[in-house]
Amino acid sequence: MSDHRAKRPSDGAATVASPAAKRARDPPAPALPTNKEAPDMAPKTRIFCDILASRADDEELNAELDKADIRVSIADVEQVLRFSYAHPRAAAAFFRWAGYRYLGHEHSPYSWNLLVDILGKNRLFEPMWDTVKSMQSQQLLSLATFASIFSSLAATPGGSPLKAFMDMPRYGMTRDTPALNSLLSALCRANRLDDARAAIPVARAEAGTRPDADSYAILLEGSEAAADLRVAREVFDEMVQAIGFYPDNVPAYDSFLTTLVSSDSSTALPEAMEYLNVLSRHGCSPGEKFFRAALAAHLEARQLRGAMNLWDDFVGRRGLVPDMEMYNTMIKLQGSLGHAELIVGYLDDMISNGVFPDTNTYNVVLQLLLKGKKHREAAAIFSEMVKNECWPNEGNCSLALRMFLDTHYWETGIKVWCCMVENGLPPLQECGNMLVAKLKDDRLPEACKYAEDMIDRGIKLSSATLSKLKQRLQRIKKGEIHDHLLAKWKAH
Repeated sequence: MSDHRAKRPSDGAATVASPAAKRARDPPAPALPTNKEAPDMAPKTRIFCDILASRADDEELNAELDKADIRVSIADVEQVLRFSYAHPRAAAAFFRWAGYRYLGHEHSPYSWNLLVDILGKNRLFEPMWDTVKSMQSQQLLSLATFASIFSSLAATPGGSPLKAFMDMPRYGMTRDTPALNSLLSALCRANRLDDARAAIPVARAEAGTRPDADSYAILLEGSEAAADLRVAREVFDEMVQAIGFYPDNVPAYDSFLTTLVSSDSSTALPEAMEYLNVLSRHGCSPGEKFFRAALAAHLEARQLRGAMNLWDDFVGRRGLVPDMEMYNTMIKLQGSLGHAELIVGYLDDMISNGVFPDTNTYNVVLQLLLKGKKHREAAAIFSEMVKNECWPNEGNCSLALRMFLDTHYWETGIKVWCCMVENGLPPLQECGNMLVAKLKDDRLPEACKYAEDMIDRGIKLSSATLSKLKQRLQRIKKGEIHDHLLAKWKAH
């Protein structure tokens, strides 16, 4: 019922200032599943859930269940319990009723574990332990049962999952390393990182339970979630002393280096790269999470050489296939340092790796090329993105149209405008007036054409733009064209 790996607490929890503050804070009440969240629930299950939600007294509940006269199976009990976390006492009564009435008290291990979890999550620990004793008598206890118990106790102020771990032999359970890891995971998820660390020497001294690579990975993931760099360093050192360097322990290295590189320390990035070199010398490596965080840190520090070395290491030598976010980071880094000519190569590389650019990526590339005055490359990217139905954003529309018109890339500028009109891309009024104003000196017939088209489409042509057209037309004795446009303009 509970994964032995530590999971990241909520973002809100991660912002607490210190581990001590985390421990002192009461954990929020868990979000408990109810039948309201399952619109496709089987009618039979919904009937039982509604009964459990509306009856508090056991005797009344049993009478209502008998009155419903609906047979239940082991699977039915499991389904009803899954959606009865908000009604723990009624769920326990239903469990007893179904076992007595229809199942000969032969519930599935999953149903038993669900009941333990329901009672524990609602902090009804006395009936929870009574249920555990009943499970023990039927030899139904498992590590999943105690993983649930650890989780409930860890989330309770003053709860002692370590005591539950130490008491496992009373229930015929072994205090082995997987059980220790379930305990550590529960404590870390509840933001009790210091308690998780303290559990290891107790378990080793009193139960003879030794941590393994997963144990340290859980603690390092907890350190990462708590953004506790000091603890991360200490746990890493303890891990190396206890088990050495272990190539398969990627989650531990990933969390440790991610904690390092994500910290506010001014030395975080070089320190993380030093640790990376140490790991590499021992044939070990972090994973994708660190690579992504390290790329972002290089972008923030504007360290292109370091980012390139990291990219070559992970992508070139370790065989990591970058995702869109990673490519976007490298594209932004190259562009921010004025290397706009290199970013198209990343776009091509993306496609060759089966990572297809989306609208956001195309817009980033187009903007960088435009600002870098890479006219030919920007024109090619614009054509490609439109072909793939990825439209330029408002800022890029204005920037692209202005740049192409200012540099006399007339055909491309007109393509930009036509794309904007056909797809309703803003800012139409501003860009349309700019198009007409730029075309009037070198391409007067086209300026008149697009001015008339704007009027016909209801895009406001300014009086200033119309006045400039009038001056150009009068110079070549074509005032009647202006008169025609003016009549239409007034009519609209």
